[in-house]
Amino acid sequence: QVQLVESGGGLVQPGGSLRLSCAASGFTFSSYWMNWVRQAPGKGPEWVAIISNGGGNTRLADSVKGRFTISRDNAKNTLYLQMNSLKPEDTAQYYCARARGSSTLNDFRGQGTQVTVSS
Repeated sequence: QVQLVESGGGLVQPGGSLRLSCAASGFTFSSYWMNWVRQAPGKGPEWVAIISNGGGNTRLADSVKGRFTISRDNAKNTLYLQMNSLKPEDTAQYYCARARGSSTLNDFRGQGTQVTVSS
């Protein structure tokens, strides 16, 4: 069955960095575009980033552009989100998700990893 397992979250000070990973299994990872989505307490889901199946096309939300980078390693069936210059407003549960086609809509997502940015 499809599994997406995120890791790498934690507590970090403002201005710090974290790298999230998402291990995929149960489907042909290299055939799918992938998204990162986040959800802050009391708020709805917010799309963060998307990457094409081959990794050559990426797009980021305006709120994270210039600070976050999405990448993937198809040989390892792993998706990444490098987060730099973190702000308190980046605090959220972060989910990796399998995209529907090349869209920011998803048909499956993992359980998430918590990122907390606080001094």
